[in-house]
Amino acid sequence: VISVAACGVNFPDLLFIQDLYQVRAPRPFSPGAEVAGVVSEVGQGVTAPRVGDRVIGRSGWGGMAEKVVVAADRCTPIPDEMPFDHAAAFIFTYATAYYALHTRAKLGAGETVLVLGASGGLGAAAVEIAKALGARVIAAASTAAKLSFALSKGADAGLIYPARAEDKSDLKALGELFKEQLGQHGADVIFDPVGGPYAEQALRCAAENARYLVLGFTAGIPRVPLNLALLKSCDIMGINWRTFVMSETMKSDENHHQLFELYKAGKIRPAITETFELKEAAKALARLADRTVMGKMIVLMPRTDATP
Repeated sequence: VISVAACGVNFPDLLFIQDLYQVRAPRPFSPGAEVAGVVSEVGQGVTAPRVGDRVIGRSGWGGMAEKVVVAADRCTPIPDEMPFDHAAAFIFTYATAYYALHTRAKLGAGETVLVLGASGGLGAAAVEIAKALGARVIAAASTAAKLSFALSKGADAGLIYPARAEDKSDLKALGELFKEQLGQHGADVIFDPVGGPYAEQALRCAAENARYLVLGFTAGIPRVPLNLALLKSCDIMGINWRTFVMSETMKSDENHHQLFELYKAGKIRPAITETFELKEAAKALARLADRTVMGKMIVLMPRTDATP
């Protein structure tokens, strides 16, 4: 049992309450898949974590509550240097971005990465991770404010794409924007949590032997002509961090260790742009739905004796 201090707000929370996620939560439930707090009870036979330990818990759902029950192997110790608010905004975005860029794409120093949705929680984490791995990062966002935010996270350059790209002229203009920033070589890695009409134009700008990372569809599920993958000799990779954590636990734990080292070195830092009290949690989810959020939001729990 974790006495929750803070709960991260993530796009899957919005999908959960609409029954659009690949897993359906039993009713009744509260959303919230990523919590940080103090272990207040453990079950029989549990040796780690221990009561009093500060942990990040991957709850799946139920995290927007004062207490939540989490399997022991879904808890990760929090470094002493990391406060609860950073911890609640850490694992989902950074571990997903690190798994995508390091484990799957094997991003190398000097390569060019195009990050779509670069101002969101996942996109901003990808910008920082890619820079920490020595890459050149091009950020793509839908407004000047969002692009400025992505640049503040370390992106080398960026572009503003239209909030809607539906007709042929819009798509052609979008393709030209990508080409202008990426140059003749193109992008070695494309990090895409957005999808929609942006995906095909981004793929057209892939470099030879590029890796296109599919992470989500905030703008809708795209239909991409697969001849582009053939022409570019590129890989299209589905990035399902959830199944990686479940099936390759040791590799996942090692990734977490490396991320904490990057945090201690000051190379990555959660950008918490909004906080909400528990009674305002619905407002946080509404903010996700309107696609105006930059960085990460967290829900803070009422303070108790068990939550320092």
